[in-house]
Amino acid sequence: MKMKAWRQYYEISPFTLAVLADERTDGKVISLVVEEEERFYVDQSPRRLLDQACKFYGSSLRGRQDGTKDVCGITHKAPIAVDPVSGMYFFPTNSPQNKYCSWIAHSHIDHAHKTPENNTQITFKSGEVVIIDVSNGSIWNQIQRTAQFRYQLAERLQYIPKQASFDQIAEPFA
Repeated sequence: MKMKAWRQYYEISPFTLAVLADERTDGKVISLVVEEEERFYVDQSPRRLLDQACKFYGSSLRGRQDGTKDVCGITHKAPIAVDPVSGMYFFPTNSPQNKYCSWIAHSHIDHAHKTPENNTQITFKSGEVVIIDVSNGSIWNQIQRTAQFRYQLAERLQYIPKQASFDQIAEPFA
C-alpha cells in the first residue's frame, strides 16, 4: 500500500473504500481516504467529502439521507446511495452529525470482526484493513441495513417503465 501525505482535492469514486475521520494537531477534523492501493489525507471532513460526492451526482448528503428514509424508512445513521448506477453505497459509522463520523463503502467489504479492544476490524476485498472505533455489532447492523436499502432501491428502480425510447423523448434528427 502506498501512503501519499496529502491531496488538495478528492472526489469519491467507485475505488473509494473508506473515508475515515481523523484530526490535525490543531483540532480540525480531516479525512483519511482509503483506496485499494493508496491512503492519503484530504483537508476536509468526511461529511464534506460525502456531501460533495452526492452533489457531483445530482443531490446532496441531506437529499440522499431523505431518499433512504423514503425508500426504506431508515432515519438514523442512514446509509446512502452516492451513485446507485456505479454501485457507490456508503454507510456512516456514527451519527453523521458527529464530527468524527467515518463512511465505509458497502460493496468493498469482505468481512468485519471484533478486535480485542472491542473495536471493529474491516477487511476489504482488496485486502486493505481499517480499524473502526465502533462496536462490531453496530458495524454489522450498518452492513445489514445498507444491504436492505440497496435491495429495496434496486427493486424500485427495476420497475421503472422502460418503454420510453430516445425517439419518444425528443424528435429525431431529419
